[in-house]
Amino acid sequence: MTLFGKWKSPFAAAGAGMFVYLAAAGMVATAGRAENTVSGKELFEERCGGCHALDRDKEGPRLHGVYGRAAGAVDSFPYSDAFKKSKIVWAEDTLDRWLTNTDDVVPNNDMTFHVEKSDERQAIIAFLKQDSGK
Repeated sequence: MTLFGKWKSPFAAAGAGMFVYLAAAGMVATAGRAENTVSGKELFEERCGGCHALDRDKEGPRLHGVYGRAAGAVDSFPYSDAFKKSKIVWAEDTLDRWLTNTDDVVPNNDMTFHVEKSDERQAIIAFLKQDSGK
């Protein structure tokens, strides 16, 4: 056995060590990205699920089929008159504006929640679009 174990030179040992280090660093970076990639469904459940469900009214109206639907159109939900008269149709642009700042879309509405990060808004919107069959 040599001074460097099974490696015959310090360069071979260093090369093997560098390979292990880079492989480990790559796994950590990949794991970090995987943790940061959250599906639209998960974001919907986490961010919206306290007040909304897809299949039933809660504090907010049910959101199944919301993409492409007129605002205030769920008959079982008591919307404000301003909301019913808003003439909004939920699409990518209107949902993005709504989730960014609801008061800019319909002043004095009851929803004060917003989603700050654009990528999270887009993931939630994509989920609602898919759920609506669009």
